[in-house]
Amino acid sequence: MTSRLELPVGPDQRPRCPWGLSTADYTAYHDAEWGFPVDDDQRLFEKLCLEGFQAGLSWLTILRKRDNFRSAFANFDAEQVARFDESDVARLLGDAGIVRHRGKIEATIGNARAVLELRAEMGSLAAFVWGFAPEGDEAPRAMGDLPATTPGSTALSKALKARGFRFVGPTTVYAFMQAMGMVNDHLEGCCVRAQASAARDAFVIPRTSRPV
Repeated sequence: MTSRLELPVGPDQRPRCPWGLSTADYTAYHDAEWGFPVDDDQRLFEKLCLEGFQAGLSWLTILRKRDNFRSAFANFDAEQVARFDESDVARLLGDAGIVRHRGKIEATIGNARAVLELRAEMGSLAAFVWGFAPEGDEAPRAMGDLPATTPGSTALSKALKARGFRFVGPTTVYAFMQAMGMVNDHLEGCCVRAQASAARDAFVIPRTSRPV
């Protein structure tokens, strides 16, 4: 493991992960969302889809378009998105407020349908994805310690693909796991790390009676 880097300090004199101070948008996201556990299916579906849209782009681009994505995709209500048809695809391809990529748009619609099938089988998307939560909570000491993929993200990626999800490769899925708080990758010394860890300790992992 690499040696710890001195973390940058924000205007409030608190240290944060370096990326969390690069823009105001990132600071808000870093402090209030990234690494905090989520069990709401609608929010999980949104995070999974937006990570798919991010492939090949910067997360900041997606973050700044997030409200547009929510408006375009019925606030990521899977039941509504699952009913989108070719006219909706055409509408979305003409929407300059989002990433106009046919493959990713069609994948989001297909993924909504996969969510509904998964719910019917497992009870919820949350119960399914949290079944892949890793053990342990070791703090990374520097940005170079953060992996692009893990055995857990590879396993979850494979399981999602088997159920018809698209744009869910292991790298995308690991970013999703970070965003939804399945892993806490705030660096050692980051002022938010303890908050995210406390939220994770208090979090009750959703369970399903069916095997993953």
